[in-house]
Amino acid sequence: MSHLTAMHLFSENLAVEISTYYRNLALGHGVVPKVFTLVNSEGDQYLFFIDDLPFEKEEEKNQFLAYIVQEHDAVSYARGTLVIVEKNQQYIEFAVVDKDDADAIVCSAELTRDMDDKPIGLGEFEKTLVKKGSIIFGHLFEPIQFSEEKTEDFQSLWIEMKAKILHRSMGL
Repeated sequence: MSHLTAMHLFSENLAVEISTYYRNLALGHGVVPKVFTLVNSEGDQYLFFIDDLPFEKEEEKNQFLAYIVQEHDAVSYARGTLVIVEKNQQYIEFAVVDKDDADAIVCSAELTRDMDDKPIGLGEFEKTLVKKGSIIFGHLFEPIQFSEEKTEDFQSLWIEMKAKILHRSMGL
């Protein structure tokens, strides 16, 4: 884990923060949404639910996320979801990807549900370092040229979503 300390501070803090966020959502509210968040070099953080995006295809979602990462000059981003292995074996997993690091932090915690399928327990989040390229959405920092039309569509979607996006400054 010594390499983790050398990793960008935002990424490490983001991992801790998302762990807490998911714990509160799962145990406090009984929901486990797909979440996306990013932090830019000014310390602005944006967080929203991926399911709020109006795209059918995963590829379109990833293009939009890549656009947001580029447009907001992200230094770090994270994406999380519920992973169901079997009905009684579920995990909350998320990955934190840092712009300047070849590795990403993947965190996973086992989720326990009661007989009514309500989340009642969440184990500790285990951190693992993996190569950024091994994560399905680990390439969002790669520059993409969007058509003018696509850029306008993504800009208006971002504006449309503003009300649902949590934004805060991490106070650098």
